[in-house]
Amino acid sequence: MKASVMGFNPDYSEEAPTFEDIQALGGYSILEFGTPWCGHCQASQTAVESVLKEKPELLHIKVFDGKGKRLGRQFSVKLWPTLILLKDGEEVDRIVRFTSPGDVMALLNRQI
Repeated sequence: MKASVMGFNPDYSEEAPTFEDIQALGGYSILEFGTPWCGHCQASQTAVESVLKEKPELLHIKVFDGKGKRLGRQFSVKLWPTLILLKDGEEVDRIVRFTSPGDVMALLNRQI
């Protein structure tokens, strides 16, 4: 799966993993949907980076989303950025249009 790295991933990948790839993941991971040109996505990056740099054990999959992008539709993504916390490939929680590190940390702290 080319779209993933451990710890913070700075780049959106247009080569999204499949839904089946996501379901096969083990442990906790973060799935992030957005685009590089989205103002909301740009504003959220400092928050994501600051938290995930402290959690290098988390797999961070950053997916370029948009019209015709199947994975975003399979996860019912409507707004960007959307961060989805996964456990063993299944969604356990999400946040949308977040702006602060506290928002991201709260997502993690509710489940991990």
